[in-house]
Amino acid sequence: TGLEPSWLYQLSKAGKLCVPAMNVNDSVTKQKFDNLYCCRESILDGLKRTTDVMFGGKQVVVCGYGEVGKGCCSALKALGAIVYVTEIDPICALQACMDGFRVVKLNEVIRQVDMIITCTGNKNVVTREQLDRVKNGCIVCNMGHSNTEIDVASLRTPELTWERVRSQVDHVIWPDGKRVVLLAEGRLLNLSCSTVPTFVLSITATTQALALIELYNAPEGRYKQDVYLLPKKMDEYVASLHLPTFDAHLTELSDEQAKYLGLNKNGPFKPNYYRYWSKRRVMEFSSFPPFRHRHGRSAR
Repeated sequence: TGLEPSWLYQLSKAGKLCVPAMNVNDSVTKQKFDNLYCCRESILDGLKRTTDVMFGGKQVVVCGYGEVGKGCCSALKALGAIVYVTEIDPICALQACMDGFRVVKLNEVIRQVDMIITCTGNKNVVTREQLDRVKNGCIVCNMGHSNTEIDVASLRTPELTWERVRSQVDHVIWPDGKRVVLLAEGRLLNLSCSTVPTFVLSITATTQALALIELYNAPEGRYKQDVYLLPKKMDEYVASLHLPTFDAHLTELSDEQAKYLGLNKNGPFKPNYYRYWSKRRVMEFSSFPPFRHRHGRSAR
């Protein structure tokens, strides 16, 4: 977790992965709680601590509508911000549209927005050419991956002046006097400028620990030098361990209900391809079971 999983898949595809690896980052408990629910709170916490900005009426562009982007957008929208979304993935873009956000290209709104927040996991999402065009006082920060999303290196040039305003807050000053407010030098805002709730850390740490235990205790040959997702049963176990915090009580299936659904009463309750409305990466169409009409005919 915390490592972009595509790197592991690339190593595996190239035959350079030396040991089995468990992709915790794409487990449901990590995706939903660390990425969606935690970032929904930490984006506001980090921006308030560093800038004391008021969100109502501000125009914000969020680059990326994965789980982190979804959390950031919902929090900003709730406080009255006008939120735009950029996306490369048509499925995530359609989700953003259905959630009430306008999907744009960054260059379409770059001159008017008050804040730019990157949440893509990619590199050079915000370039020097785009930063040259933002308005005075624009806040630029990263909630995505590492420090690669904002091209900070291009800002360290003789014609630009850096002024440290407070811890983790720099004003980058252009020759004409324009100031861009850069947070945490492009590093992760939620780790640099806000706190992460211990409840979320507990969920993530539990998921990591169970992944390590599974790899350590697995019989020889179960896992090859490849990348695996956390078994669904373990994801459900992590969630069940944290339900008592909310005094939550699960409904139990009767034998008849379990038989009707074709499930074990103790789980797992969802198939591996079920993502709880989470869209991390598009799975191959052929990996899904054929959709069947009510009368039993296959749709493909």
